[in-house]
Amino acid sequence: MIEYRGERFSGYNKPKRTNGKSKKFAVLAKDGDKVRLVRFGDSNMKIRKSEPERRKSFRARHKCDEKKSKLTAGYWSCKKW
Repeated sequence: MIEYRGERFSGYNKPKRTNGKSKKFAVLAKDGDKVRLVRFGDSNMKIRKSEPERRKSFRARHKCDEKKSKLTAGYWSCKKW
């Protein structure tokens, strides 16, 4: 377990669900020697990645093929989808 800013994470680059009202997920992202706490996902929306049309639309709208940096919320959002 890694503790970072009062939160516990099972490891680097492993998203977890948060209990906060602001964002749905949090991840302690590590890229090389850089470490950053990244929060992502709308806490009020449902994730419907099991529906192929919605999945395709989300990935196209957010340009998921271009997201490369692990230190951004967009990368993790696309990875979950």
